[in-house]
Order: sequence, then structure tokens, then C-alpha cells
Amino acid sequence: MSQTSTPAVGAASATGTLMPAPQGKPRKVPRVIVLGGGTVGLYSARRLRKRMGKRDAAIVVVDPRPYMTYAPFLPEAAAGSIDPRNVVAPHRRALKGIDVLQGHVTHIEHANRRVEITPLEGDPYWVTYDHLVVGLGSVARTLPIPGLAEYGIGFKNVEEAIALRNHVLGRIDVASSTWDPELRRKMLTFVFVGGGFAGIEALAEVEDMARYAVRHYKQIEPEELRFVLVEGSPRILPEVSEELGGYTLEQLRKRNIEIFLSTFLSSCVDGHVVLSNGTEFDAETLVWTAGVKANPVLRNSDLPLDAMGRVIANEYLQVTAEDGTVVADAYTAGDCAAVPDLYNPGKFCPPNAQHALRQGNHIGDNLAVVLRSGEPTPYKHKNVGAVASLGMYKGVAQMFGKIKVRGFPAWVLHRTYHVFAMPTVNRKIRIMAGWTGSLLLRREVVALGSLHDPRAEFRSAAVPPKPKVEQTSQDTPPTDGATTQPSLPSYKAEPGSPAEKRDEHADNT
Repeated sequence: MSQTSTPAVGAASATGTLMPAPQGKPRKVPRVIVLGGGTVGLYSARRLRKRMGKRDAAIVVVDPRPYMTYAPFLPEAAAGSIDPRNVVAPHRRALKGIDVLQGHVTHIEHANRRVEITPLEGDPYWVTYDHLVVGLGSVARTLPIPGLAEYGIGFKNVEEAIALRNHVLGRIDVASSTWDPELRRKMLTFVFVGGGFAGIEALAEVEDMARYAVRHYKQIEPEELRFVLVEGSPRILPEVSEELGGYTLEQLRKRNIEIFLSTFLSSCVDGHVVLSNGTEFDAETLVWTAGVKANPVLRNSDLPLDAMGRVIANEYLQVTAEDGTVVADAYTAGDCAAVPDLYNPGKFCPPNAQHALRQGNHIGDNLAVVLRSGEPTPYKHKNVGAVASLGMYKGVAQMFGKIKVRGFPAWVLHRTYHVFAMPTVNRKIRIMAGWTGSLLLRREVVALGSLHDPRAEFRSAAVPPKPKVEQTSQDTPPTDGATTQPSLPSYKAEPGSPAEKRDEHADNT
């Protein structure tokens, strides 16, 4: 194999100015750096390592998280049907024989074949490479809606799924001991914005979990739970046929879920939700699933981007300029890439796990061929269908564009397809074991909200008590020698107040 001459690792000056990387010794083994450890990054790195040994290519994966999240299972993780630890694939275990760097990619200089990595702690540093794979994925696409940044909850990673589960169950816990009707109504109102796959599955799974949970609360009636879906387009689930979308709409409405179509969120300041159709109400939970956008760090690069901020690619998954000129030694795929769909001319591959998984494997195959001086092959994949879970034993599926499945069979298809797509045998077995346990023993519906601030109780205990003010003889009223005890102030709740109702309830119990 021919030797490749590349610059060595560069450095940043104290003022943050990029310094040119000095020329180093020729590298005997070409280095492939994979930006992003999600579906594209993990599968492309694994496939390339399978095709080429350590003496043929050095592979480096960069990601701020030490694991890959399998996004299709996030709704079930939020509902407690799957242990959240089992919807992630640890990089150190899944990427055998591959180097992993934990940190954020902050700059990409492909012209100089180097990237800047900012670790979670410490100063940024530069890493050089010979071949680049960009799989940085996407982030939530938000809008400048008043109150959204302060009040909304995203649904892009496993941490957010855990937080949503604990938050919903926590609101139910607190509401069960709250007698103010307005406050209870606000606590038990849950709003989901976005009617795509992520939003519908998250809403359906969490609603199903909440309905199951309130069976154990005598103080809460099931009718008190209020779930609201807000969608800007006139239909939901655009990925499937209108027939299945209509069926899903009908099933959700049968579960008393309020659905506002062709409606937008206008404001949610302090939990006061205002919709574009004039509807107003209070809620303590607002989940934002209204679309994604390419990772914004791509704008800190010299790679060609389209109007939506995605890396431009051809059918070989190679990065190209706007005129179609191939950018040497650069590949891209997934949510951050505009990959042409050969089965639908003029369109791009949708940003879903089905394409990301196959594109990742295809990059690994193409890169292995190129490193052996071969010719890459075009990526083409005909959509095998779409599956969605609507809660326990409920779902919809459309297979090969024609076969429409509903209810329990669709739910089985959803679980079967995704468990086989989950990387590593270890995770497949753990997920199936968890499902079996849930069927036999029912799922747990306990909130562990303190996980999000585990030191709160310790901080409270660590605060030193206020020093007592010693009473002087001048402050003591004259007595006739008898010792008196200070009397405690008496308290009585006002008639008709929430406090009186609480006291009444305590007396009766």
C-alpha cells in the first residue's frame, strides 16, 4: 500500500486563532476519522473494520456521548417498556478495534485534512486524517416561540426520554396530593407538539403509561388526565398512507386525546399554552417533536452545504460540490446529509433509522473498496415500510408500500423489526428479556425524579442551621418564680379553602 503524507496534529493559540499544522512524517496506515457515533458513525466504522484489518486502516470515531442511541426505541424507553440502558450501544463495546474520542467536533478543515475536537474538560485539540466520514446527525429544529426554550422538553436522546418519564409520573404523584383544582388540572395536562413518527409514538406510549399508572391512585380519576397533540399540517404520520394516518387519528381520539391539526404553538410562557386557533390553557408538560435540522456545527466547516445546512452528497455517498464535483476523501450520510433517493428521482432519502443504518454500512463497504483502489457502488434502497407503536399491543404498519397492518399484528411487527435492527447481540437479548418480564410482571410506574438533581437533599442537609438568639434578662418578662413554656401559635384554615379540604381529608383518613 502506498504511503500517505498528511500534516500532523495542529494546535490553537491562546487567543483561539487557528494555527497551521506542521508537516509530519508520512503515515503508513491511512487514518479514517468518523464524525459522530450515532447510527451512521457506528455502522460505517464497524463495517469498515470488518472489511479491513488494523494494518490496513486506522479508524477513529468522535462523539460527545460514549454510546449510540437507537432512536426508534425512545418512546418505549419513555413509557418504561424498555430499560433506557438497553436502547443505547456503548461505543467501547460495540466498536472493537476502533479508537473512540469523546468530545464535540467544533471545526472541520477538510482542505487541511484536520478537525478540531473540544473534550468535555480541557483544551480543544486538532486531529488529522486521510479520509473523512461525516455522520453528525441532527438536532431538534426549534422556533423562536416565547417560552419554548425555557419550558419545552426535547425528545432526541435517551436522557430526554428518561426525564420525560420521570416528569410525567412525578406530576401524577404531586397532583394526587394537591387539592387546588386549577393546579391539579395544570399538572395533569400534557402537550405534544409534532405529529410525525416521533411525536405520535411518544404521545401514544406516554399516554398509555400514564393511564396505567393512575390505576394505583385513588385520588385521581382517569378522566383528569388530559393529553393534547398540536400539529401544523392537516394530517399526521405523513410517512404512511392517508388511510393509516386517519386510522391512527381515530384511535387516538377514542383514547380522549385532543388533536389540533393545521394549528401552531404561539406561546407557552410559564406554562400558559396559546395556540394559533385561539385556544388557551395551562400545562406543566410540553414535549417538542416538531422536526429536526442538520447539526449546526457543519457551518463551521469548508464542506459544501445545501440551503437546509446539510452536506451535499451523490449516490455514492461522497461529498460533492453544488456542481457535482466530488470532494476527495470525504463521505457523508444520515440526517446531516442530502443523499439522492434513486428510487424517487428528484427527492432525497428521508432522515430515518432505516436509511441511516444501510447508508452507514454502504459507506463502510465503499471506503474499503476505495482504499483497495476499487470503484464505489451507488447507494439505493427501496423503502421496506414504516412501523409505529401506539402503546402496549397497539400499532400501525405499512409494508412495501402496499400491505397495511393495524392493531396487535402491527405492534408485533414494530418490535420484531427494531429489535433485529438494534446493534449487538447483547442489547437484543436484554431488550427481549425486558419485554418478557413486562408481560409477566407488568411494567414499573415509579418516578425517580431526584435522579435529575441527586445532590439536592445533601445540599439541604449541609446548610448549617441558623444560630439561636439567646434571650437576655432584659427581654424576659418578670415572673413570680414559676417556669412558663412558650405557647405555639394556633392555626385554622379558612372555610372553603384548599387547606381546609386537605385538613378534612386528613381527619377522615
